[in-house]
Amino acid sequence: MTERRKPTAPPPHPDLPFALPQVSASQRQRAADLLTHLETAYPDAHCELDYKSPHELLVATILSAQATDVSVNKATPLLFARFPTPADYAASTPEQIEPFIKTIGLFRNKARAIHAAMREIAARFGGDVPRTMEDLLTLRGVARKTANVVLGNAFGINAGLVVDTHVERLAKRFRLVPQTTKVADIEKRLCALFPRDRWCQVSHLLIFHGRRACKARGVKCGPEGHPICNRFGVCCELRASKGVSSPPGARRSNRGSQTRPAASRRRSG
Repeated sequence: MTERRKPTAPPPHPDLPFALPQVSASQRQRAADLLTHLETAYPDAHCELDYKSPHELLVATILSAQATDVSVNKATPLLFARFPTPADYAASTPEQIEPFIKTIGLFRNKARAIHAAMREIAARFGGDVPRTMEDLLTLRGVARKTANVVLGNAFGINAGLVVDTHVERLAKRFRLVPQTTKVADIEKRLCALFPRDRWCQVSHLLIFHGRRACKARGVKCGPEGHPICNRFGVCCELRASKGVSSPPGARRSNRGSQTRPAASRRRSG
């Protein structure tokens, strides 16, 4: 009789504000295999926001909430030219920032958030974007996702893992997390599955795949499926609704992943 593998405790990360869930060695190995395939498919995966300094990345990330990177990148060149330093934002007003970002959704709220965050950076941090999660979260308009983007890409600090809409969708389609998992718990589980020095890159790879292949709307990969999705994933909801089943072998390749709810299994074909 084969001995069932028990979950193992993740490596200790005493600096994290949350405990990581236990995952099995086979689940970590499956995640590592997925990472290898994604790296092969997207060797140039990177943050697609344009920036030249940590504060520019912070501003761009605040603007990217409920907006596309493309729309942000169209607006930021003139914005960055007009306000080259945090002190320049601090010396202005939200109303002076608004004309540069009015093409982006929620621009008035974002102008206020940018102005307040840059004012704090200029006054409390000597004009330098802080390099800790704790300090970044004190800034207006900054939550864990934004802080993770800045820390990981501007400073190479893996204090967590970015979970945007693409990462959330693919974490579920790749069966890295149960279908009903909330965003905060998705971050915890992904941090437990992948090595810490790869957390930032994992998010880039999932986002690249989500934007280029496994989209939320429309079936980019076609009825035959994308090779990575066929190996690690389940049939997405749209393909299932059209009667397209997951290719043979997709179920076999998911050994070691957690069991999905019955409703999810029915949707996956």
